[in-house]
Amino acid sequence: MKLEAMSFFQVASQRMQWLGARQQVVSENIANADTPGFRARDVSPFEQMLDSSGSGGGLAATNTGHIGGSTAGGDVAVREDEASWNVSLDGNTVVLEEQSIKASQISEDYRLAAQLYRKGYELIGLAASSK
Repeated sequence: MKLEAMSFFQVASQRMQWLGARQQVVSENIANADTPGFRARDVSPFEQMLDSSGSGGGLAATNTGHIGGSTAGGDVAVREDEASWNVSLDGNTVVLEEQSIKASQISEDYRLAAQLYRKGYELIGLAASSK
C-alpha cells in the first residue's frame, strides 16, 4: 500500500510544501525590508492550491518568477501582499512586525501538519500490527 497516495497523507504533504514556500517568501520579505520600492509578497492561499491540484497536476505556477517546489507537483504561486500594513516613504511595504507574526504562525502550522502526518503513520502501523 502506498501511503503517499492516500488522501490524508497527500494533503498533509502538500500543506507542508505550501508552508515551506510561504516561509521562504516571508524570509525574502524580511531580507528586503530596507530595499527601496520592494513590495511585500505572500503565496496564494492553500485552498486555491488544492483547487488547482484537482484540475490535473498539482501546484501551478503562473509566472516564471514563482518559487519552485522541492517535490514533484509544481510550484506555489507568489503574489504581492495586498494586505500589507504600511507603505514607507521609499515605497517599501515590508513591516518587520507583520512578517515576524507570519513566520511564527507558519512555524506553528508546520509543526501541526508534521504531527498529524506522523500520527497518521502511527495509526496505520497500529492497525497493521493488531490482530
